[in-house]
Amino acid sequence: MTTRHFLTLLDFSSEELRRVIERATYIKTLRLRGELFQPLRGKTLGMIFDKSSTRTRVSFEVGMLQLGGGAIFLSPRDTQLGRGEPVEDTARVVSRMVDGLMIRTFEQRTLEVFASHSQVPVINGLTDMYHPCQLLADVLTYEEHRGSIQGRQVTWVGDGNNMCHSYINAAIRFDFRLNIACPAGYDPDPDVLARGADRVTLLRDPVAAAAGADLVVTDVWASMGQEEEQRERAAAFRGFQVNAEVMAAAKPDALFMHCLPAHRGEEVTAEVLEGPQSVVWEEAENRLHAQNGLLEFLLA
Repeated sequence: MTTRHFLTLLDFSSEELRRVIERATYIKTLRLRGELFQPLRGKTLGMIFDKSSTRTRVSFEVGMLQLGGGAIFLSPRDTQLGRGEPVEDTARVVSRMVDGLMIRTFEQRTLEVFASHSQVPVINGLTDMYHPCQLLADVLTYEEHRGSIQGRQVTWVGDGNNMCHSYINAAIRFDFRLNIACPAGYDPDPDVLARGADRVTLLRDPVAAAAGADLVVTDVWASMGQEEEQRERAAAFRGFQVNAEVMAAAKPDALFMHCLPAHRGEEVTAEVLEGPQSVVWEEAENRLHAQNGLLEFLLA
């Protein structure tokens, strides 16, 4: 039987992603009722982090505990990866000892090589190209508040980064329209953009992009590894802040999301982040619940 991996949203069919969201909702409901649900009893998730993390580490570690299993945190400082062991060798060894692996790293290619040598499912906890687990949480959050995201209008404001790429994939799999507003020179990867061409529109004006939107989303202007570009990016993105004007162009009941951490006064105003349309804290919590649905799908 072929080992299933979750490296991008496109690794799952629309039906499979819908099943993950439905199971996430069910498992969350059981948790809120205080009912024990442990389909992963005796299972272990290895977690490899090349990048620092708050939400990803806590949500996966807590999720495995809630589902009856356990998680092991691994970093280059603590393993032979940090001393030059090839990714392929680490994958061959560690995957013989655990039931699944979550990897948060820089290059998507590193993740793909690891998965190709792993005997167990590999989950993308974030790379420079994609952040699919966050999209599971975002879709779950939207649907908890507004019903199905299918056929809705979503607006992405900011960098054409890993989150933007994942929103393009989500538009394909969950069947919604996506407007992307980013400054010239910071467009999404052309191959990723082309894949979603029939659902995605690229604009240069965030207010125009937000017109009639059901959901407005943004992210930091400089991601991890881009700190040296902060000043240059701040100048380029100055007109791409999600503020009251942008939200006013969206529908009156539009929601605002941000994968966090957020820089108030840069990509989003404090007024919007802390305002009544913002669901960022529920979105952050739903990383746990959405990933529980994913872990059950892959490991149970």
